[in-house]
Amino acid sequence: MGDLHMGVEADAINDSSSDNHSKRVDIYPLSCYYFGSKEAIVFKDETLFDRINRMKSNYAAYGLRTSVEAVILVELFKHPHLLLLQVRNSFFKLPGGRLRPGESDIDGLNRKLSRKLSASEDGNETEWQVGECLGMWWRHDFETLMYPYLPSNAKKPKECTKVFLVRLPESQKFIVPKNLKLLAVPLRQVHENHKVK
Repeated sequence: MGDLHMGVEADAINDSSSDNHSKRVDIYPLSCYYFGSKEAIVFKDETLFDRINRMKSNYAAYGLRTSVEAVILVELFKHPHLLLLQVRNSFFKLPGGRLRPGESDIDGLNRKLSRKLSASEDGNETEWQVGECLGMWWRHDFETLMYPYLPSNAKKPKECTKVFLVRLPESQKFIVPKNLKLLAVPLRQVHENHKVK
């Protein structure tokens, strides 16, 4: 099966010449990757109520919470698929997580990806190919919904999540904690787009 190539046009940011340049994303077949498991990770929250309480206490201590997530693409059945983590058999999320105070976006995303998708069972850090920031999502209150913009009435947002493109090499090992599942989901099914006619 051949590689799927996806062209991404990106505008130069803060560039006075405003020249467009093209960046190519190579997407390789899912069969090029090895998937294994390692020790389960401990979840900090048992319920949504626990999560909200933890968010409130962290906000009181540190202020705005910054999270980073990865868009990782593979090819399956000649279509692009997004790698998502299934948590507790109940919801799906992009791999990533919260940054530590003072930690850079790239360092934090490398740390989170190594913890959840490390290429070795001992959890040694893997150098991930973190690319462009694709977007930012905002949580303006302690609620479950996030928005792709900061509402005008939100004076003190509670969380900002930055989504980055992560390029994969032609082959790699993914060693995932036993209590998580790594699934390849067709792009058309993300956010139930497959129901739209």
